[in-house]
Amino acid sequence: MKNTNSLVLMTALLALLSSPSPGMAAGKPAPAKLAAVNLRSAGSFVILSKSGITDVSASAIVGNIGTSPITGASIQATDGNICDEVVGTIYTVDATPTGPACEVVNPTLLSAAVLDMGTAYADAAGRKNPNATELGAGNINGMTIKPGLYKWSTSVLIPIVVTLSGGPNDVWIFQIAGDLTVGNGAQVILKGGAQAKNVFWQVAGQTTLGTTANFKGIILDQTLIAMNTGAVLTGRALAQTAVTLQMNAVIDPSVTKP
Repeated sequence: MKNTNSLVLMTALLALLSSPSPGMAAGKPAPAKLAAVNLRSAGSFVILSKSGITDVSASAIVGNIGTSPITGASIQATDGNICDEVVGTIYTVDATPTGPACEVVNPTLLSAAVLDMGTAYADAAGRKNPNATELGAGNINGMTIKPGLYKWSTSVLIPIVVTLSGGPNDVWIFQIAGDLTVGNGAQVILKGGAQAKNVFWQVAGQTTLGTTANFKGIILDQTLIAMNTGAVLTGRALAQTAVTLQMNAVIDPSVTKP
């Protein structure tokens, strides 16, 4: 009898040790951490477009800018010299009398960067299994959003503020089928060490940053990125059409602290 009881006790103990711990499904590993979008060579630009970059002077741009396949004449500043506004290199596909005097002609670099921009857009748009869909019915004002993948079939609006809370290695990807509209004076706030370089806004429609808005992240836009007067972008404006500026600050996120 004593040996029988010992055997039963040993069997029960082995069963307990082999069972999954609370909150963990047997045979199912923890979900993989969301990977950042690989920008490849497009990541060396703070502003990149296919059809032009225009500025109502004066803006302050920290990082490289360029446009392709359109001519260098499409990079212009109204009532100012765009060369004085860029701390970085202005790349063009050709040398034209009406282009920036400080331009560096490098069509090979630009062609590769524009191709990589399209690849990055497709990567962001193609991510599966979102953490949430149609969050806030498109109005994410006042929300605190954790790292992850978020998807909308319509437009997204940030009237006043949204907070992204996570660590320095966490990633956010926002898939937006419509427009992204950021209100006048609106803010994207990063908390917990979150970094602008790890926030990706994939926008099929137009992105509009309102007057004096303070925005964070990489904008991958299939159409136009329009920055209204005094808006600040810590991130990258990568547009498959044009980027328009009006006395803005655009700052490469790799040179800023979390």
